[in-house]
Amino acid sequence: MPPLDETPAQKPRHKPSRAPRTAMPERDALERARDFDEVSLGYSEEQALAEANRCIQCKNPTCIEGCPVNIDIKSFIARIIDGDYAGGVSVLKERNALPAVCGRVCPQEEQCEASCVLARKGEPIAIGRLERWLGDFDLACDLEHRCAPEVGEPTGKRVAVVGSGPAGLACAGELRRFGHAVTIFESLHAPGGVLTYGIPEFRLPKAIVQAEIEMLGVMGAELVTDIVVGATHTLDELLAEEGFDAVFVGSGAGLPLFLGIPGENLNGVYSANEFLTRVNLMKAYEFPSYDTPVWRGRKVAVVGGGNVAMDAARTAKRLGAEEVFLVYRRSEEEMPARREEVHHARQEGIEFKMLCSPQEIVGHDGWVTGMVATRMELGEPDASGRRAPVCVMDSDFVIDCDTVIVALGTRSNPLISQTTPDLEVTSRGYIATDENGATNKPGVFAGGDIVTGSATVILAMGAGKKAARAIDSWLGGAARG
Repeated sequence: MPPLDETPAQKPRHKPSRAPRTAMPERDALERARDFDEVSLGYSEEQALAEANRCIQCKNPTCIEGCPVNIDIKSFIARIIDGDYAGGVSVLKERNALPAVCGRVCPQEEQCEASCVLARKGEPIAIGRLERWLGDFDLACDLEHRCAPEVGEPTGKRVAVVGSGPAGLACAGELRRFGHAVTIFESLHAPGGVLTYGIPEFRLPKAIVQAEIEMLGVMGAELVTDIVVGATHTLDELLAEEGFDAVFVGSGAGLPLFLGIPGENLNGVYSANEFLTRVNLMKAYEFPSYDTPVWRGRKVAVVGGGNVAMDAARTAKRLGAEEVFLVYRRSEEEMPARREEVHHARQEGIEFKMLCSPQEIVGHDGWVTGMVATRMELGEPDASGRRAPVCVMDSDFVIDCDTVIVALGTRSNPLISQTTPDLEVTSRGYIATDENGATNKPGVFAGGDIVTGSATVILAMGAGKKAARAIDSWLGGAARG
């Protein structure tokens, strides 16, 4: 294929199509709400080419600025236009080791696509869908024929990566590119972190996650599961006794938040973390073929308005719930969930109870029978800029349900900080770092949700990559371009 920087005299100028944005094929809502197969089917080659040809290949690709890891979006789309799909994968993997994952779960509509020039007067390029298509193109190849990032010459330095979620995987991949030996420690029995236990199969198939992680093995990273750093090993032990020269902590923020209302100790009340982990990682939806059971409610109330709440509600529906209510104290416009997930949830029959705030979970003989909620109205904007919900006096009512799933977010697990007393943490218990991921403890770095609190997959990956560069500098590496 000719190089992309040919002059117009050497190569005909690309003439972008004026066709509308190419829709993503999806499975029928009534059919998909009964199983855990993937909802979106992905582009065909013809559809990917049609969408890529909408790109105007502008001189100043602002979409790149909107990407947290600065993928060269213009170049990978140009490769698709030219039919050089392997080259497009190579461009992607220069910045993102998990394109098939990020193409599915990243909020591109708020990041790269929001910065697309075409978004100013119409529909942006479907960057995420094209990224997914290239990622799937790569995964369809045999492992030995897939695009593997180049590994640097061995430096003789060893780095421990705590957690195999997005931040840890990105950090490990970058460190291998620099030539450092990497061992990833995962507390659960399967790698992937939140990608594996937190995101349902119908949004992100586990086979996709595992196939992307396999590439780290090809690059020479070692993965060890069932190791709880903070219990099995402390950070000090990794550095002093296990011979690691540096440690990156990317353990996420997996400790669930609850409502703090009466009745949360009743049977049938779950945190979204526990509910989704049982179903996603431990395959409770196949009980008794798999050992971990999950209570299959007939009427399920999910409290929250983010992507995790949507995942929990749609999962409950697939487990056979007759009615699933999404209970949120603000209006639908204020919900932080992706519009695509809200749309899919509505299609699948999830009932939205907006402007409702739970006050008590009631039960009988130790089991949930309902939830008392108060109606709300929106007042003045709060510190986040969203209009603050205010209780409507004497408006309590009961939602009839036998299961309550609380999806209010997470906080940091204190295990590592408690066993590393000289590690500085914030007032909220997150690990304190500088802008490059360095902690106050020499040789220890951190990134992702354990530093920022719950955020997106791609932001965690960006933090992991930035910390890898800081680790490389700490270990004496030359400045990397």
